[in-house]
Amino acid sequence: MPTTRIPMRQIINIMRLKYEAKLSNEKVARACGVSKGVVSKYLHLAAARGLAWPLPEDTDEAQLERLLFPATQKPSRFAKPEYFQVHQELKRKGVTLQLLWAEHVAVHEDRAYRYSQYCHHYRQWRKKQRRSMRQIHRAGEKTFIDYCGPTVPIICRNTGEIRRAQIFVAVLGASSYTFAEATWSQSLPDWIASHQRAFHFFGGVTELQIPDNLLAGVTDANRYTPVINETYAEMAAHYQTAVLPARPRKPKDKAKAEVAVQIVERWILARLRHHAFFSLPELNQAIAELLPDLNERHFQGQEVSRRDLYESIDAPVLKPLPARPYEYAEWRKARPGIDYHVSVAKRFYSVPHALVGQTLDVRLTAETVEVLHKGNRVAVHPRQGPQRYSTLVEHMPRSHRAHREWSPGRFLNWAQDIGPCTRQVVQQQLENRPHPEHGYRACLGLLNLARRYSKTRLEKACERALAIRSINYQSIASILKQGLDQQVLEGDEHLQDDLPLHDNVRGADYYH
Repeated sequence: MPTTRIPMRQIINIMRLKYEAKLSNEKVARACGVSKGVVSKYLHLAAARGLAWPLPEDTDEAQLERLLFPATQKPSRFAKPEYFQVHQELKRKGVTLQLLWAEHVAVHEDRAYRYSQYCHHYRQWRKKQRRSMRQIHRAGEKTFIDYCGPTVPIICRNTGEIRRAQIFVAVLGASSYTFAEATWSQSLPDWIASHQRAFHFFGGVTELQIPDNLLAGVTDANRYTPVINETYAEMAAHYQTAVLPARPRKPKDKAKAEVAVQIVERWILARLRHHAFFSLPELNQAIAELLPDLNERHFQGQEVSRRDLYESIDAPVLKPLPARPYEYAEWRKARPGIDYHVSVAKRFYSVPHALVGQTLDVRLTAETVEVLHKGNRVAVHPRQGPQRYSTLVEHMPRSHRAHREWSPGRFLNWAQDIGPCTRQVVQQQLENRPHPEHGYRACLGLLNLARRYSKTRLEKACERALAIRSINYQSIASILKQGLDQQVLEGDEHLQDDLPLHDNVRGADYYH
């Protein structure tokens, strides 16, 4: 039987008394309580290892032990398996340790481990690998969200067409209290609606929502700075919770959801596998009937259930639901064109004209279209109006606003205040166009002439223009410029009697 090794601290003391205190081996043995032979043994061992007194300053007991007693590895007669390869093979479906051990024995025969030793050494290797943090879930802290892998067929009664329903699963972190329902898709509207029904089922909201990196919820699944879909973020803010997506390709971040999905598949979907469903409400009714059994079943080896833990741990600390539910809204980016309108679903909505060229946020609900600039709402329109264009007057530039206020009746009333000849000229300007608005510019020109030359002179000029059958703006402006309105009309009007009244016919007086 090998002798017991004395502590390293005592070996250091032997060396100190021998080389620093200059004591004999006998006195050192008496001072340390060991035999003189032990003192001589360790002094010779230290000299053989090249150790001298004083020891280096950074030498501790562990390092001294490695120097005095270097480990010696005895060659093993057993063939050591490649445990990393074993670990990777176990990830394959149907592969077990017993199968891998049998393959190992077939190769190495009498040099192979026994099955128990094979498993023992693999487990020891696995313990030395990278550690995984054991997650501790506080009450009311987290809700884990995911979809089941299997889908459920729903048959159309009229056509026999089969559609596949997705199964949404949400589970509370502390109590494992579970909610499940079927939806037609994993799209954003279904994603948000399932969250709302889960919150109602739980009777409150946890501090965090931990989803997988589903595209409906996470726009950019960055490991460090994930970008949350704006609708999802708005919904979370409405319920005073936050979204913290699991890291990509890190299933242990949402192990609670993975387990809940597996339980739903085993205790609900497996039971419904022989049932035929003809509508989504019918399937959700069947799921709702099986949920209580899942939540009230005792944990293995325990006397409590998910519902028991929910009522005692999670329910008392959940955040209350808001007074009104979240109104679903989609967010988009839009940039108004030169006509200061943004395009949304083939309809056009005005924004303040000063924002032309800016990138704006558009919030779409079932009833309204809201446009925001840097978080401030700048426009609100009804979502479904009778016209393709929805334009608010206050969004127009001043010139466009003034133009919008003009109308044929307004121009005729203004002309009547000046005189009958002016009214007749304005009426001709409005009537001889494909659309009355085409004559607005000429009417505005006449208005400017009244301001420049006076209303009386404009009336006289219009009278002369009617007489010579040349009522366009250029002709009337020329009459005023040359002062012809202040001259008496000569008797040559008969020369014009056979000419039609038209803007392009200026008459003989235009050239004098």
